[in-house]
Amino acid sequence: MSVASKTAMKSEGALWSIEETAHFLGVPEKTLYQWRHKRVGPPSHKLGRHVRYFPEAVMTWVKEQH
Repeated sequence: MSVASKTAMKSEGALWSIEETAHFLGVPEKTLYQWRHKRVGPPSHKLGRHVRYFPEAVMTWVKEQH
């Protein structure tokens, strides 16, 4: 199953993984890790060993980029 299919199947309010967020933004996963380290990318949250993103926050971040 593709990332897009998995993302489409998630219920509203679900968090995105690094893979799903990278796919949505069209960037490599490594870029998200670098942005997180530099604190320049979309807001992320660490849950245990996993990094997750609120889809609404990612979309807001995209809209704020010039």
